[in-house]
Amino acid sequence: MTAAPYASAAESGANTPIATVQFTGGQAKGLAMAENAPTGTKEILESNAVAAAAAANVCGSGYTVSTGAARYGTYGTAYTWWNNTYSGTNHLYDRPICAVFFNDLGSTRYMGVRLADNYTATADTEDFGAYSSYAGPVYQKKGYCGRAYSYMEEPSGKVDVDNYLSVGTCD
Repeated sequence: MTAAPYASAAESGANTPIATVQFTGGQAKGLAMAENAPTGTKEILESNAVAAAAAANVCGSGYTVSTGAARYGTYGTAYTWWNNTYSGTNHLYDRPICAVFFNDLGSTRYMGVRLADNYTATADTEDFGAYSSYAGPVYQKKGYCGRAYSYMEEPSGKVDVDNYLSVGTCD
């Protein structure tokens, strides 16, 4: 996916900070959610603010704005986070993003997370292996409008999770 060119920075919102909203339990933990996070993100964050805070903590200091979350049955939950900074001049795309895929089963599984930014020339970042807690964190300097891929399989090799999560809602 390639970033779409815009006629001007003003038209693209390139210099407009991201709008955030609070979610239940998030305010007490210093967390917020991007106003344009994918559908279902708020419900996932509100269903377990403790897990959301744990996911943000895995990403490191400052990653407090959720840009997306997806629950994959009872197997795992993927989260993407932003740290309120910009890595370039385009405030739409140039947001450092972190992705983590949590193993909700608690037993070791082969699993992974891959984060692609919105620029085709940038290599994806990924973390795959046998984990009982989570895969990641993985980072992209210009990750907004990208995609986070989550994968998990059973010891038998049967694939349980093979899904993508959008980082923010973009055109």
